Amino acid sequence: MITGRIVAALSLSQLIGWGVTFYAVGVFGDRIVADTGWSRGVVHGGFSVALLVMGFVSPAIGRAIDRAGGRRVMVVGSLAGAAGLVALATAHHLVHWFAAWMVLGIAMRMSLYDACFAALVRIDPVGARRAITTVTLSGGLASTVFWFVGEALATRLGWRGATLAFAGFALLTLPLHLAIPTVADRATPAAARGPVHALPPPLATEPDDRRAAAILFGIVAVSTSVLASALAAHLIPLLLALGLALPTAVAVSSLRGVGQSAARFAEFASGGRLHPLDLACFACLSLPVSLAFAPFAGVSTAAALAFSIGGGAGNGLVTIARGSVPLVLFDPRSYGAITGRIGAPAFWFSALAPFAVALVLDHGGVAAALAALALPALAATVAAALLRAEFRHRAAGTP
Repeated sequence: MITGRIVAALSLSQLIGWGVTFYAVGVFGDRIVADTGWSRGVVHGGFSVALLVMGFVSPAIGRAIDRAGGRRVMVVGSLAGAAGLVALATAHHLVHWFAAWMVLGIAMRMSLYDACFAALVRIDPVGARRAITTVTLSGGLASTVFWFVGEALATRLGWRGATLAFAGFALLTLPLHLAIPTVADRATPAAARGPVHALPPPLATEPDDRRAAAILFGIVAVSTSVLASALAAHLIPLLLALGLALPTAVAVSSLRGVGQSAARFAEFASGGRLHPLDLACFACLSLPVSLAFAPFAGVSTAAALAFSIGGGAGNGLVTIARGSVPLVLFDPRSYGAITGRIGAPAFWFSALAPFAVALVLDHGGVAAALAALALPALAATVAAALLRAEFRHRAAGTP
């Protein structure tokens, strides 16, 4: 059973974990460039290396959580995160810099959402969706909290001292991950493993069904990851290119996080009334709809807000859908392995997305960049619709 104590511990660990690892270069990037003389591409390239590493280790980490639960994996993730941040803070050469990001890539895959969701499913598949939604509420605040904390620390300590402080924050997640209960291994009889038997049977039972479901869900995962990664890097430049002044572009882009948190809170408040496949369709559909407002952002503040807030809301719901859809499609005892395999290409393509969109923006202009962003948005929507059309009717008799 997933207790309130476990949810509270993992909510706090996700707030800290995302803030001190995933968003670290966003906080300290300009200071690092000024201090080291490295180019912005090299500094941010370390983060792309981390995403690539996350993809390579993703299947193995997913299988490890299926076998033994999330406690051990996430505890090691806490230690690896602290070690990677210490290495980052002491990096004076590029080999050292990129090696530190490789360690952080492993740490992030062992401690952030994908590992956390799999750990919750391993404890209690029945209660996992509600817990996943709750955890994402705090995780969504990570950039807001730690950009403020990081900037305050860097002002006093410099980016190296602030990064060492972030390593200390990473260690604070260690006792939080130790709150995860030790669960039975796969050799334990199913009845003794807890509430798996209380779930409806998976919607994809035959090998062909599982293959089709994995392909379609994989397209959703890859496409939404690419879009989120590209917009995280280029939302402000896109708004500037569309004609907004810098202060307005910054203000509008900051509201993307508001839309993300608001959508997650709405899902939490609704008690998960939408079936996960319906949620995935709605979340993915909101992505091209919000993009449709972007061409008008330069002449209409309302259109700019719809682009930013609507896209953030869609991305916030996509995170919950990516955690909950595998629960209804596949055997939850294989949740970690399945999401690990599907997550690998999502990490790889999301690492390349900012570079690809930058090239399109530089050489084709803002219209071409928006067209490029529309491709993954539409691909995710079509894949989610096909997934729903194929499997939703099979759940008609389930609560």
